[in-house]
Amino acid sequence: MPALRIRTFTVLCFFFILSLPWIFYVTAHFIETKTFRFSTPDENLQRHVTETIHTIETNADNWTDANWQRQLETQLRKANLEVAILSAASNQEMYRSNPESSSWFSSTERFSLIEDGQLLGKVVIYVPSSRMVPTISAIVGFLLAFIIVGIALRRFFLQPLERMGLVARKIAAGEFDGQLPIGRITEIADVGAGFEVMMKGLRTSQHKQMALEEERRFMIAAIAHDLRTPLFALRGYLDGLEQGIAKSPDKITKYVAVCKEKSRQLDRLVEDLFTFTTMEYMEQQKNVRPIDLKDLFQQTIDGFRPLAQQKHISISTDFEENCMIRGDSHLLERALNNLFDNAIRHTPSSGNIVVRCYKEDANVTFSLKDTGPGFSSEELERVFEPLFRGEVSRNRSTGGSGLGLTISQRIIKQHGGELAAKNHLDGGAFISGWLPGDN
Repeated sequence: MPALRIRTFTVLCFFFILSLPWIFYVTAHFIETKTFRFSTPDENLQRHVTETIHTIETNADNWTDANWQRQLETQLRKANLEVAILSAASNQEMYRSNPESSSWFSSTERFSLIEDGQLLGKVVIYVPSSRMVPTISAIVGFLLAFIIVGIALRRFFLQPLERMGLVARKIAAGEFDGQLPIGRITEIADVGAGFEVMMKGLRTSQHKQMALEEERRFMIAAIAHDLRTPLFALRGYLDGLEQGIAKSPDKITKYVAVCKEKSRQLDRLVEDLFTFTTMEYMEQQKNVRPIDLKDLFQQTIDGFRPLAQQKHISISTDFEENCMIRGDSHLLERALNNLFDNAIRHTPSSGNIVVRCYKEDANVTFSLKDTGPGFSSEELERVFEPLFRGEVSRNRSTGGSGLGLTISQRIIKQHGGELAAKNHLDGGAFISGWLPGDN
């Protein structure tokens, strides 16, 4: 059944309610009269009534005669009439043609017979009503039409709305798997489609919420582990200094250096966590201005060059002119610092890091390639996940906080670009990305 609009359904219901009684009326009239004519009076019936009255008037002496009564009954049966003759004195029935007949559907004609000034009796003629049966049929059709329309209203309106209400209560209780009815009315179907979209959105939100909750639990466990390790070492060395275990100046200097290193690790972890948790706020507060990305790369390289020289790592560059972009220099410098920190940490001594920056169509593309061990297959899938580090032990001597690449990717995305990681053919990690150029 095709979908109907409410106004179309209403018009059809009114048409049905008005047409069904008329169909019943016409059908009953045709069955009773064998004709579809309504306005012509029944001349035969009037003639039969006149003849019956004349027969009764001219045979007043034979009212109680059984033979005459049988003749009268035959005449009345042909004329489809009923007659009752009452006595003049007591109004008792002297004769009735059919005692079991009902006068509900008949009209009556009453007259008195008077002869020589004396009342002989009273006659009642029951004339069948020619419109009673069709009228009753029309009333029955009207009631039947209302019943059918009521059933249709319940099926197409009330039942779908009741089921939608049940589904809404299930949604309020946290159940998003309710089955919505298929509406035959366009507006009801639109409401059902809206409910379906809402349920899908709520299911998606629920799954995201579960994933975020799982990520939150993982982050709490990882942060607790990352904070506990340097704090445990820091407390141990401070206890050693307090208890006088380090007696010589060299040993005291070593203990203090370890404490400072552990405190720097804690400071860096807290800073990474702070940056990670305030990324959305930073996105709203970005100080956007034109920036030459190659200059920003050069500043970052200059900052990491002493650390690279300690590991005898060479940094080579391939920069093109006019690598202009628009963005927040502080945030982008933070993203590049994380990329270089990751590259230098995983590049062995006497290794090499190659940095490129060039204009490609309307974007500025950049890449970092190192000669380290590269990423494993699992690391390539999860390298940008928060707090993920490839080593199972999460040893901070070989890895950072696990937030550096995540922060870099989010900063690049906030500036309308993208960051990706893979292994290059010569071995080692290859981090590439792009940012919209300043046109």
